[in-house]
Amino acid sequence: MPLSSVRRRGSSVSADRAYSNGVIRAYLRRRGIRCVIPEKSVSRAVRLHKGSRGGRPPAFSPARYKQRNTVERAVNKLKQFRAVATRYDKRGYVYLGTVTAAALLIWLRS
Repeated sequence: MPLSSVRRRGSSVSADRAYSNGVIRAYLRRRGIRCVIPEKSVSRAVRLHKGSRGGRPPAFSPARYKQRNTVERAVNKLKQFRAVATRYDKRGYVYLGTVTAAALLIWLRS
């Protein structure tokens, strides 16, 4: 079996506040996947209002969230290239070459 067809499960997920809800957190917890999702201010207020029945706050690492922001900004820079954003290329290896060329141009300009 080729290595590219092997499915792997990620060890952690980083997302923004929009994905901070009990259903998503429970799903990730059930599958053993760590999550770095900041808590919504409304959810935090409700939890604090419940007092001891509100439970403990979800785990959050600001350092890991900062890394997510760095990756997201890099992807947005890549999407400034039309060929990367629209994916005109049919073959995966050709698209990989396009992304590599765009990354090299970004690196050379900085």
